[in-house]
Amino acid sequence: MDKNVGIYIHIPFCVSKCAYCNFYSLAGAEKLMPEFHTAILKHIEEYSPQLDGYLIDTVYFGGGTPSYYGAGRLISIFNALKKHGHVLLDAEVTAEINPGSITKEELLKLRRAGFNRLSIGVQSSDDKTLKSLGRTHTFADAEESVKNARQAGFENISIDIIFGLPSQDKDSWAETVAKAAALKAEHISCYGLKIEEGTQLYVFKDSPFLPDDDTQADMYLYAIEMLARFGYKQYEISNFARRGFESKHNMKYWLGEDYIGFGPGAHSYIDRCRYSFIEDIEKYIERLSLGQALVEYSEEMSDFENAGEYLMLRLRTVNGISEEEYYGIYRLKMDYIIELLKKYEENGWAINKDGRWRFTPKGFMLSNTLIGELLEAQTRQRTLISKPWQTDSEDEDNQLTLFDKRPLSAEVFSGNRTERISGTTFGK
Repeated sequence: MDKNVGIYIHIPFCVSKCAYCNFYSLAGAEKLMPEFHTAILKHIEEYSPQLDGYLIDTVYFGGGTPSYYGAGRLISIFNALKKHGHVLLDAEVTAEINPGSITKEELLKLRRAGFNRLSIGVQSSDDKTLKSLGRTHTFADAEESVKNARQAGFENISIDIIFGLPSQDKDSWAETVAKAAALKAEHISCYGLKIEEGTQLYVFKDSPFLPDDDTQADMYLYAIEMLARFGYKQYEISNFARRGFESKHNMKYWLGEDYIGFGPGAHSYIDRCRYSFIEDIEKYIERLSLGQALVEYSEEMSDFENAGEYLMLRLRTVNGISEEEYYGIYRLKMDYIIELLKKYEENGWAINKDGRWRFTPKGFMLSNTLIGELLEAQTRQRTLISKPWQTDSEDEDNQLTLFDKRPLSAEVFSGNRTERISGTTFGK
């Protein structure tokens, strides 16, 4: 038992749906909480045989609003993980909470049960903006939540803030950054607003009420500069932390490490296999009770696809990528990629330090476009070495054989019921 895994628990309940939220969550569905709780405990229990082969070093309760679900239920789920899996004593255990949705007494219960990290959805310091977003709290509530969390014994607190909101200007954003830093959390996530179809804010798409691209770029660069002055080091596109307080769970996503999700719509990545469960709480409950399949989507990742994920995810971090590391893992060359990165360096979008390429703050702002171009360059490199008449070097021959090399099977938490998808056994 020498392999670590992260656990994500999706709690899909909210007091109200935020105007920008595109995650699977439900408002006004409290009546389903008891049935959901029974279902997710059953889900974890059925995965017990495979959980036995892993050490759980991170647990993350997300949503939705886990704090709205209640401290007692969260502790019950965590106890189930400890019963049916091997949760390390020093595991990072995070719960997302919204200000005003949890009492000091409940926070104390969470801390005593082993929760040691909170992620608080602050979003803005302006109460009018919060109200327009559908948030049910004020900034004073956020301050109170941080105070209560400290008194309950939490020494690792993260807060979320958002820029690019409707009618938000540079001054109001500067105030949010300053007030967020004044909360003295160990970690700050700073997200740019994404207008997603299906959200309430979609009506503002291309609206003059939204800050334009240049203004949003200025907001982002301002946050990077100011948070650094307050002692927060940027370690990923949207994340800043005091030394030693980077999110261990989220780093699993960016470093391509294993994680498993429980709950409707939860995603997992285990042994090169990516899959997700059905995004419907009532069907999730029903199928668990009837012993039916839960997997809605699955994909067995090839070596080449994993190499693409390496580029896409690690370039989100300030640690970036290494030609030596890339070749050591995938036996693939980076000639075309390096050529492109050098052009980015000339434009001030990327830098090379100690053999590692990473984006600059300006590069992070363009990361979606730049990473897309790098993936195209990677595909061109593959196309070149895949041509049967070009087998001049042994390296190219080795690379060609690896592209089609897939694992015959991958062990995934499967519990008592399984189904085989794409040559891999998945839990239902």
